Amino acid sequence: MGTRGLAEGLRRLGMGVRIATPRIHTPVYALTRVLFNESLRRRRFDGDATIGVDADGYTVAGRRNSRPHIACIKGVIGDAVPFERGATRLSMTLQAKLEAEHARRAGLVITVSRYCAQRIQELYGVTGAVVVPELIDLKLWRELFQSNPATPDPSHFTILSVCRFYPRKRLDVLLQAASQVSEVIPQLEIRIVGNGPQCGRLRQLASELNLGDRVRWLGDISLKRLAEEYSRADIFCLPSVQEGFGIVFLEAMAAGKPIVAARAAAAPEVVRSGILVEPGSPAALADALVRLYRNPDLRASLEAAGPRDVEQYDIHRVTRSFVAAIEKIVPAVQQ
Repeated sequence: MGTRGLAEGLRRLGMGVRIATPRIHTPVYALTRVLFNESLRRRRFDGDATIGVDADGYTVAGRRNSRPHIACIKGVIGDAVPFERGATRLSMTLQAKLEAEHARRAGLVITVSRYCAQRIQELYGVTGAVVVPELIDLKLWRELFQSNPATPDPSHFTILSVCRFYPRKRLDVLLQAASQVSEVIPQLEIRIVGNGPQCGRLRQLASELNLGDRVRWLGDISLKRLAEEYSRADIFCLPSVQEGFGIVFLEAMAAGKPIVAARAAAAPEVVRSGILVEPGSPAALADALVRLYRNPDLRASLEAAGPRDVEQYDIHRVTRSFVAAIEKIVPAVQQ
């Protein structure tokens, strides 16, 4: 979403953008990534500059007599490695090494949060990363909300979560918190959008906690359906402990939903008007959910703050900041 949004924002400023994507896909994502990047060694690129996202572009950066190259690090892979195990951890360790090489070779590193800039320095030894946040196309989302209307069901208190099912997202903490508040909030409903490697484990945990039909597993859904889910929810919750930014927080703000998140990684930078809780604590998360349930005035205050806060991340404003950042090494893009 962030990469597509950036490309669209640059086009709206009148710039030509071409996106290079893998032509060969394998069952192993890391192998697909390496093959793709190795194929870039033989490719010639027109234009004033090249931009690589995360690890992609390490074979383009630093070429002799090449055009300026920007490493756009949207999520520090090395920061996520400790949260994984087994083959996934090995794969991400390799990708983190490639991402580090990319950042070291690039003429400029742009990342999405101060937290990411700090981790790039600590893990990759690269200083001076410029922070340009993720963006959201507010016009598009407002149209989606308008054309796909939904309202909270008064017979339920609905908590929405949207993410890929990785350990670091800590959906297990949300399920445990839901179990703790089920008697206090008898009409509780948890709706979860997404999928991923922890799907089976999380469903098993929900069963062990006797959550039953209090949890709705929605899978991967369309943007139109996602807009409905945001509108239908009473609050949005993602207790992730490793978030380089969190575009879903912007979507929840645009929908005017109170946000509950963990006080970890980049979440405090993004969620300025919300409730931040102790990372990894079901009890702390449960307290926050009950607090919002019992305090309609607090919910209303946070609902009003979100749409104001998200304005600073609108596609037009953020794209101009991105262009201002790359002017340092690409004078041709000056507006």
